[in-house]
Amino acid sequence: MKQKELEKILQRVPPHPSPSASLEQYMTPAPAAAAALFFAAQYGDITGKRVADLACGTGIFAVGAKLLGASEVLGIDVDPESVEIARKFAGEAGLELTLQVGDIKEFHGQVDTVVMNPPFGAQKRHADRPFLEKAFEVAPVVYSFHMAETEDWVRREASGAGFTITHKNKYIFAIRHLFDFHRKERLDIDVLLFRMESGR
Repeated sequence: MKQKELEKILQRVPPHPSPSASLEQYMTPAPAAAAALFFAAQYGDITGKRVADLACGTGIFAVGAKLLGASEVLGIDVDPESVEIARKFAGEAGLELTLQVGDIKEFHGQVDTVVMNPPFGAQKRHADRPFLEKAFEVAPVVYSFHMAETEDWVRREASGAGFTITHKNKYIFAIRHLFDFHRKERLDIDVLLFRMESGR
């Protein structure tokens, strides 16, 4: 499958019909999700691997990882409606995914790779910290999106957990007007995808 083909499929993954501001339920843009997954696949971190998406939302990374040949895919999210949307889409696409409702703190399995777009912390400072901590706990390789302005903090978190940032890729997320406090119809946010690998 080519990247553009994956992107077209991921564009069909439904957004949340009534997203929560407190949970920062913004949809990862399909072009960025497809590019991130293809990048991960190039480094041997997807195909034939056990892949997890922490805060999977409606399943864009889980679906994409399975389409690129992951042996097992786990998605976990605290929001039942998001998980149900992901299950329905995966079922219609004929994809076998393990999707569960729950707090990431409750997940104690082990996988080969985590690919995630955690909350950026726009509503609660460093809301992405528990997701990073859990990712470092359950996988030796982590791909994670973060606001570009938090790069130094992400580097400190990774280093403290014994992880090295091997790559960072720049993207622009176009955030549409979703909530009452949004003053613009579109806001472009500079984000970075970090590939982090355990030194243990």
